[in-house]
Amino acid sequence: MIKDEIIIALQQVTGSEDIKLDMPSNKDHGDYATSVAITLAKRQKKNPLELARELVSKLENDSELRRVVSKIEVADPGFINFRVSDEALVDNILHPLTPSSKLEEGQGGVLSGERKAVVEYSSPNIAKPFGIGHFRSTIIGDAVANLLEATGWKVYRDNHLGDWGTQFGKLIYKLKSVNRENLTIKDLVDLYVEFHKEAEQDPTLEDKAREEFKKLEEGEPENRKIWQFCVDVSLKEFKRVYDVLGIKFTENDGLGYGESYFEHMIKPVIDELQEKGLLKSGEDDAKLVFFPDDKYPPLMIVKKDGTTLYATRDLATDKFRLDKYGRDVVIVNEVGAEQSLYFEQLFELEKMLGWVKEDQRVHIKHGFFRFVDRKMSTRKGDIIWLDDVIAQAIEKARKFGSDEKLSKTVAVGALKWNELKRDPIKDIVFDWDEILSMDGNSGPYLQYTYARTASILSKVVPEKQSISEPFDEKEKSVARVLIHFPEIVQSAAINYSPHVLANYLFSLAQEFNSFYNAERVLGHEREEARLLLTEAVGNVIKKGLDLLGIEAPEKM
Repeated sequence: MIKDEIIIALQQVTGSEDIKLDMPSNKDHGDYATSVAITLAKRQKKNPLELARELVSKLENDSELRRVVSKIEVADPGFINFRVSDEALVDNILHPLTPSSKLEEGQGGVLSGERKAVVEYSSPNIAKPFGIGHFRSTIIGDAVANLLEATGWKVYRDNHLGDWGTQFGKLIYKLKSVNRENLTIKDLVDLYVEFHKEAEQDPTLEDKAREEFKKLEEGEPENRKIWQFCVDVSLKEFKRVYDVLGIKFTENDGLGYGESYFEHMIKPVIDELQEKGLLKSGEDDAKLVFFPDDKYPPLMIVKKDGTTLYATRDLATDKFRLDKYGRDVVIVNEVGAEQSLYFEQLFELEKMLGWVKEDQRVHIKHGFFRFVDRKMSTRKGDIIWLDDVIAQAIEKARKFGSDEKLSKTVAVGALKWNELKRDPIKDIVFDWDEILSMDGNSGPYLQYTYARTASILSKVVPEKQSISEPFDEKEKSVARVLIHFPEIVQSAAINYSPHVLANYLFSLAQEFNSFYNAERVLGHEREEARLLLTEAVGNVIKKGLDLLGIEAPEKM
């Protein structure tokens, strides 16, 4: 990458390995900028402008750097700006990063030397239809897994289904009193809502539900049969939704390892906690872990009635992963930000056990989908179902054509883009117009831009794979955006931030459409160069959308 060549040159003239290179906010200043002179000047007690000029005088003698950089300038208060050469711009177009390309080995690593990651995402609860909230984890996690793979990681995609826990005691209690034949997943969630309404009037129902879950954990046949019924109904529904969204998992034959899979692995983990002196008795003889210096609140491992919790099962899950994939695997959980404290406790405990190193456990946080005046709640039946959102998106997408497949492609692309274009940590106030948006900064805008490039190339395919003279200034405006694609992918992967890639793709689409609306491609005296430029834009948009899990149709 051009960026790497500039960084290597800067490392040589400064003697510093810690070089940060950014894109200037004003593209007239150049294609890359660094504040290294300002940083070094503070350490060396020098004038940053003078130090920047000293560094530039050395850089100008670097023949390898000058092949890719045409101009190096100093700006207040000591920034060094680089303008990429015409030769490098052309070379980047002639040798673009194709949809099947990988970035160089060693780039994009979150931990030095670590190249394997389990990415856990989606993880819906059994017996509940997909709500709009689970859409966030599903789409963000899938994009993160794609980005890590694009930067050279071996990725294991896991769907940690919520198929165990006290909520099943509540469902089992209700299902014992109804005819289960022909029940759907929405019927199951209705029963769950009914339970909570009844429990408000009769609090003893909570104890009865705990008793039913305890029987389930102990293997009571009827409770196991009812539980399996809930699982079967749910998996059928989940597969249908994942097929619509184009989501796949690699682990456990594509099903993912649900919580129940680790049922028989829990006791050895509890025994290890006991042997290492980490398990203490709390109130009513519940078992907890207390953290040194009260760094975090105590973490409950076993309830007073002997049943397990999320923490118990998550510990068993991570122990299984470390044994299966290797002790150097990075484990990434894409889960809502409301679980931040819990994951901090879990990660700290795994370090106390000696299972993982610092930074080997990652929590990607996303905010809530919420209403203007309240949170969504499954137990109150106050939620937006993903099925309803997809159906409305498909209906709205029909304006792009009557073809049913295209409508679905555009609808799903719009929903994914409207999620991935934003920083996931922020809460989203649910708004039908916003989530279904297909104008401006939207999935259909990117899809249409790609379709435009495909349409141009369908009429005249570039015959020559060379450009005899440099780009003109209007062509350069597009070429200068294209050079940043590899580093954008790298940055998005390192920071687990798909929105970085989405923002870049939108900027590229805007730049290309501005060029196309003002200039001719076909029939222009520079047609060959402009066709190659168009082809490169199409390749990058298609690859970028693919990394975000969005299909790029050839026609719209």
